[in-house]
Amino acid sequence: MFPIANRASSYWGSNAAPDDEEYWGPEQYDIDTDAHLADYWAGLYGFGPADGGVPPFEVKVNLSHSGTGLENLKAGRVDIGNSSAPVSAELPEASEEELSKFENHVVGVDAQPIVISQEVYDAGVTHMTAETLRAIYKGDITDWRDVPDYDGPSKQIQCIGRAEGSGTDTAFRTNLYGDPNAPMPGIDVRKGQNQQVRDIVARSGNAIAYMALAFVDDSVPAISLTFEGTEYVPGENLSDPNYPLSRDLHCYTYEGTSEMEAAFLRMILSDYGQENFVKPVGYSALTQERQDEELAKLPDTV
Repeated sequence: MFPIANRASSYWGSNAAPDDEEYWGPEQYDIDTDAHLADYWAGLYGFGPADGGVPPFEVKVNLSHSGTGLENLKAGRVDIGNSSAPVSAELPEASEEELSKFENHVVGVDAQPIVISQEVYDAGVTHMTAETLRAIYKGDITDWRDVPDYDGPSKQIQCIGRAEGSGTDTAFRTNLYGDPNAPMPGIDVRKGQNQQVRDIVARSGNAIAYMALAFVDDSVPAISLTFEGTEYVPGENLSDPNYPLSRDLHCYTYEGTSEMEAAFLRMILSDYGQENFVKPVGYSALTQERQDEELAKLPDTV
């Protein structure tokens, strides 16, 4: 969630003029306004422009694990808790009554690709089945020579995982094993950030990892994954709802959604936000049906 929220807060903080095409775009996404950017979205809920061209209210985004953000939301330390896994998975000990206080706003969709070291990719592993992937993370397959299509010397698999408690890790276990707490004894090292995972895979000659799509670059080849007879190929169909490693990206509010929170969320959920904050950082926009459902959750504009 961080790339989406961070980009949105940057745009909000710019409070760009309506003729600034860098922020608004040449067509303004059918938005007819002579207001500055943050002034427009905040004005939908009655917040007037501030003096000096600054936004009507400030938006700050901090990077943390999903579970940390949700705990901070519950404690009242933040207004919106960003999470890449459902609150029920991030806070498994919470009662149904406690969970009901979290208001879920889905703002985009991530499809976690499987990435491997370049040496392994060059040795023939450009594709994997879900069964093989499960076996690697369970520790049942520990050498690349036991992976189909690998054509190289014996090489121990370096299995990388995200930190326990991160939304990426929780979503991976839930989607691959059907259990957010499924044990994965095959993991050799865990890292707290997607950037750290990417760097390890890029530097190693024997690694495999799962990571958020927005952090994949040319240094870490992504491979295709076959699940229940369908091959899911990076850059082609990972946004398919049946891809087993796809996940919703959530912005949670607590005990309702205030008008201030709604102003920022409406910006992200709008066509403008989906095009400017979700797609550019590598995630998939919501379908029109889901977009309409999420916008309907927000308080009415004035």
